Amino acid sequence: MTAPELTAPKKPMNRRTVGGAERWSWVFQRISGVILIVLIFTHLFVNLLTGDGVSQIDFAFVAGKWASPLWQWWDFTMLVLAMMHGTNGMRMLVNDYATRPFLRETLHWALRIAMVIIIVLGSLVIWTFDPCPTDASGALLEGVPSFCESVL
Repeated sequence: MTAPELTAPKKPMNRRTVGGAERWSWVFQRISGVILIVLIFTHLFVNLLTGDGVSQIDFAFVAGKWASPLWQWWDFTMLVLAMMHGTNGMRMLVNDYATRPFLRETLHWALRIAMVIIIVLGSLVIWTFDPCPTDASGALLEGVPSFCESVL
């Protein structure tokens, strides 16, 4: 009985696999996953387990939290890292299951565009949030943080 002949390995799908980009993508997934676990569980702990729990989360709570640059940067970091982590994971799935090059590139571009749009919109919410709305309805103003009373 003779051993089967080995065939030459397939050529890489694209030139990104030649320079080790896929390896760095894999490393990024692991590192960003660990960082996201810390960011998300701290976020959940502060929002849900301290104070009155979920019943405390309202406009005033978010306004008070985002009055601090620390929490703005925390949420921004969480947004960007989660979107990059998720997009990279979806890119890996596309590479595994999209066999036609045109379909693969189209899906890669759709992922990139969706990631950029969500990061831009989320960033606008975080960085342009006004904790002291001057023309809001009375129902919204019931929970206005104390630092807004001088503005209103």
